[in-house]
Amino acid sequence: MEAFLVSTGLVALAEMGDKTQLLSLLLAARFRKPWPIVAGILVATLANHALAGAVGAWITDWLGPQTLRWILGASFLAMAAWMLVPDKLDEDDAPAGGSRLGVFATTLVAFFLAEMGDKTQIATVMLAARFGAWASVVAGTTLGMMLANAPVVWFGDRIVRRVPIRLVHLVSAVIFLVLGAAALLGAG
Repeated sequence: MEAFLVSTGLVALAEMGDKTQLLSLLLAARFRKPWPIVAGILVATLANHALAGAVGAWITDWLGPQTLRWILGASFLAMAAWMLVPDKLDEDDAPAGGSRLGVFATTLVAFFLAEMGDKTQIATVMLAARFGAWASVVAGTTLGMMLANAPVVWFGDRIVRRVPIRLVHLVSAVIFLVLGAAALLGAG
C-alpha cells in the first residue's frame, strides 16, 4: 500500500504544470470532448508507466542492493532539482492539426509520446526500483496522472490559474529530496 500511496502522491504533485498537463489542456481546448480525451490519457499512461515500471523492476533484479541504493539516492536528488525547472509544451508534443485518428487515438498517441522521458515516467522507473512493487507503483502513478490531468480536461483554465504551480513544484522537490537522502542514508 505504501508503494501505491507514495507513487500516487508524488506523480500527482510532479504532474502539476508538467508538459503533459499542458497537453491535456490543449487537447481539451481543441477537441472539447472530455471523455475520449480522458480515456486516451488513461490508456497512454497505463502503457507508458507499465513499461517504465517494468524497467524499474528489471533494474531492481539486475543491480545489487548497495549499487541500487546509491543510484536511487542520486536519482531522487536529481529529480528534486528537475522539479524546480518549469515545463513547457514542445511543439513536437502538440497534436497535429486535422488529425484523421479521432479524439481518442490522437490523445493516446500525443500523450504517450509526450510522456517519453518525462519526469513522471522517470519517477515511475525509480519508484518501481525503490519499492519492488511493479503493479502498485504503476497503479499509483497512473492514478496520480489521472488526478492531475482529468480535472484539467474538464475544468481547464480555471484550475490552472488558481493552483500556485511554483509552490507545488517546491513541495515535490522537497519530497524527492527527502526520498533521495533516505535512500543514500540507507533508510527504508
